[in-house]
Amino acid sequence: MLPPELTPASQIALTLRAVGGLTTAEIARAFLVPEATMAQRISRARQKIRASGARFTVPSDMNPVLHVLYLIFNEGYTASSGPSLHRAELAREAIRLTRIVHALLPSDGEVAGLLALMLLTDARRPARTRADGSLVPLAEQDRSLWDRALVDEGLALVRWALQHTRVGVYQVQAAIAAVHAEAGTAGQTD
Repeated sequence: MLPPELTPASQIALTLRAVGGLTTAEIARAFLVPEATMAQRISRARQKIRASGARFTVPSDMNPVLHVLYLIFNEGYTASSGPSLHRAELAREAIRLTRIVHALLPSDGEVAGLLALMLLTDARRPARTRADGSLVPLAEQDRSLWDRALVDEGLALVRWALQHTRVGVYQVQAAIAAVHAEAGTAGQTD
């Protein structure tokens, strides 16, 4: 756990840099701030950690952790820079890390919801771009290209989470993604 004197924004930015491997520019774009501002925020956070002698522990509030994983996934699924619309390695890493958190906290509905959201979203990646690299809107995607194993796993997770835990923001987003994943065509989406 990062020192409590760090703001949640600083904790998330530092974690994205240290754990997620995102560049300062990518983090700045995610926070909608200038790169210089983000560089200063990260530098100050590192200084506070050094000065406090803080040790890392498992946080009692998982929301910042889940938010970091969500941001890493989003940067992988919709790259904010570079020649490609996505950075599959970042999306896969976010899914891998979220799987670890889910294994540690299997009864946490928000962890299950976030993992479901990532799986359902990433399942569409093969159909998301044309040969020239341009984006294919969801309504026009060839659903036969979607990764059915990821869809099935995501659907099972979101169903479990909605039936057994209190509903949270990631579960709601996963439920919306599930509606699209279950429909055979865009026109059949309820």
